[in-house]
Amino acid sequence: MSSEQIISGKIILGPEPEVIEGYICLKDGVITDIAEENTSSENIISPCMVNSHTHIGDSVLKDPVLGKTIGNRVERDLDSLVRPPDGLKHRILQATPQSRLIKSMQRTISDMIDTGTFAFADFREGGVPGVLALKDALKGKNIQGRVLGRIERTEGDLADITYEAEHLLAESDGFGISGARDMSSVLLETLRDVAAARKKPFFIHAGEKNRSDVEDAISLDPDVFIHMTHAEPHDLRQVADEQKPVIVCPRSNFITDVGMPPVEKMLDLGINVAVGTDNVMLNSPNMFAEMEALVKIYGIDDRQVFKMCTLKGASILNTNKIGYIAKGLSPKIMVLNGSSDNLAGITDPVRGIVRRARPDDILTIIN
Repeated sequence: MSSEQIISGKIILGPEPEVIEGYICLKDGVITDIAEENTSSENIISPCMVNSHTHIGDSVLKDPVLGKTIGNRVERDLDSLVRPPDGLKHRILQATPQSRLIKSMQRTISDMIDTGTFAFADFREGGVPGVLALKDALKGKNIQGRVLGRIERTEGDLADITYEAEHLLAESDGFGISGARDMSSVLLETLRDVAAARKKPFFIHAGEKNRSDVEDAISLDPDVFIHMTHAEPHDLRQVADEQKPVIVCPRSNFITDVGMPPVEKMLDLGINVAVGTDNVMLNSPNMFAEMEALVKIYGIDDRQVFKMCTLKGASILNTNKIGYIAKGLSPKIMVLNGSSDNLAGITDPVRGIVRRARPDDILTIIN
């Protein structure tokens, strides 16, 4: 049986977000009409968001000790928290039963759905069992999850590792590599070639703590870079020339004290930049908080931030929900309460969402 819906309010419309007042008609999830007219509704109709980089296996530990306390300051150490194979997260993951891991990931997926995220990409540790655990957690969830697997072995017979990599890719949506210095160049090149042969993407962390792995990562010709916090201008020019996307994780970089990614430079060069919340043990998967950080701390234009967290992420993850509202499309839509105590009085819905909206402003999520 077909279903029809009409929703009215202030609509954030199109790939270059403009705001109109009017209504949207949907039939079976597809937008059949958009009309501009006066309406009494204060609701804000917006595309849902894309969380382009997560580690939701970390959901089993959400309040780790971040480092050594010296006086009133915590000296934070990224490697001790997340570097494989001996970082805190990896020790915790190895000690966590599969059933608890799946349940923890299910709760984070539900949290993302409830807070307006319709798609995410996860770097899933644990080889094939880790990938299967996330796929199990995704069952019955109304969200698009891109599962990027990672082989556990970093040395040994290359033929055996290649076989393992092919098995992993058969179960996952691509590779999510921890970094260019975490395994040999021969193995990295093999993984890249296996991914290319299967026409699946090769994502890699680069330049998060320092620049030492940036050139090696670029030389691998990956499909997507994560972080690039310490990339130099000439690195970014090469990335731009090769039309490679970059996913930044501002709040994660803050909490691990590694610095601020050069987001403005990336955008000036025309790089397709999207946003992720990174490790769940360090940050909630709340994209509203990520937008607020980008606009208030980095000073990035509101509409650019909105696009980075919606359609730009959707384009990198190749979702079928597009990431913007237009006739003929079937985007995931969130309706926010424009008359909530928090949002009442805003004059521009895009600025309002980016600078101050919260998950509790969401009235409903459609499609």
